[in-house]
Amino acid sequence: MIDDTLRADDWRRHLPAGVRPYTEPAPLAALFLGMSSGFPYAMIGATLTTRLAQDGIDKKTVTAFSLAFLVYNLKFLWAWLVDGVRLPLLGRLGQRVSWLLFTGSLVIAAVINLALVDPQADLIATAQAAILVGIAGATFDIVIDAYRIELLQPRQLGVGAGMSQYGWRLGSVCAGALALWIAARSGWTLAYSACAAFALPAMLTALLMGEPARHREPVRRTGLAQLWQSISAPLIEFFARQGAWLVLLFVLLHKIGDTLANLTFRLLFNDLGYSNDEILFYDVAMGFWAYLIGIFIGGILYARLGMRRSVMISLLLMAVSNLSFAALAASGHSNAFMAAAIGFENLASGIGGVTVVAYFSALCDLRFTATQYALISAGASVVGRLLTGTSAGALIEALGYVQFYLLTTLLALPGILLFWLLMRRGDVDTSAGTPDTRTPGG
Repeated sequence: MIDDTLRADDWRRHLPAGVRPYTEPAPLAALFLGMSSGFPYAMIGATLTTRLAQDGIDKKTVTAFSLAFLVYNLKFLWAWLVDGVRLPLLGRLGQRVSWLLFTGSLVIAAVINLALVDPQADLIATAQAAILVGIAGATFDIVIDAYRIELLQPRQLGVGAGMSQYGWRLGSVCAGALALWIAARSGWTLAYSACAAFALPAMLTALLMGEPARHREPVRRTGLAQLWQSISAPLIEFFARQGAWLVLLFVLLHKIGDTLANLTFRLLFNDLGYSNDEILFYDVAMGFWAYLIGIFIGGILYARLGMRRSVMISLLLMAVSNLSFAALAASGHSNAFMAAAIGFENLASGIGGVTVVAYFSALCDLRFTATQYALISAGASVVGRLLTGTSAGALIEALGYVQFYLLTTLLALPGILLFWLLMRRGDVDTSAGTPDTRTPGG
């Protein structure tokens, strides 16, 4: 749906109709919000994996560090604070703006703390620092997701999801690339410290855009009964919908294979002998552009095919993308195979980033945006992260990389079958949130 309310003197009238929605203030804001959302993930994801591997830490310990991501999967437990608690002093700026500034400051402090630890000297302190980044980043994500959904109009959810994914990948890639570049020349301490600045885009966006017009002020909590209601009401509302339990099962299972594979790529690259500069060029730079193309294609699919069919296509592509890394592992150190594997995986992830995020956004009731989206997004990768942290290293050592990536492809099938069942039952539409947040059904 395109905005036809442009004034005669608006410069956007000269743009192609399909491009105009991306130049509106709210989708542009989603771009900068996504940039800040993506960088903490990179700091405790691929970047930390590379840092630990180069420090000679064994595979089982490196993959165990992915358990720091589990904090993201638990964020729904405290998301109600973001919806219901007004911060002192900063609260005058508005519920969402104040929490964005507060959590952004926490992320900066946590990343600098991770910069100061030495994995070789104290692995426990490094794990604690990574968990702190996870806690701060997860809380930052809660606020960013709620702010984005409330800032966007219903017609902008698909475009906004795409811009948010552009921003997420831009933030994670730029932070990861900057960290690799600085680390190769000045060490990891300076690398991590410099990357802390990536929290600023979301904080500045909040100050410029102000409080979202669609935000509903929280009800004041004055007693234990009211406090319990603020925690339970978002969950009760969600699970009262038709098909809610099937939707939750889909959320939990649809990314098992994708998450399990993605968190081990840097181990594969290290074992195949790729240098930091090769990883920077192929994984970071080429992957970035492939992801951007995927987001563009995802936006087209969502607009042309609707939510149901575009999500199904993206699930199929993400499952097949894991096969490309089995081919890379079988071929050995091959720049051509690495480029192909990274390109296809990021293309599929970009498409899924638009369609699946738009679907998840449509599931939220505006009264409980922060809590419900936190529940949904947290559940999306919890099983894959648990498997990665507890067994990925052992599976790779037992099966080898080729068989491991074939296994991750098979693990993607339950999510595909569950979404097909949701489509057949009509639960994709009936499980959506308030009508104000729904996207086209397709």
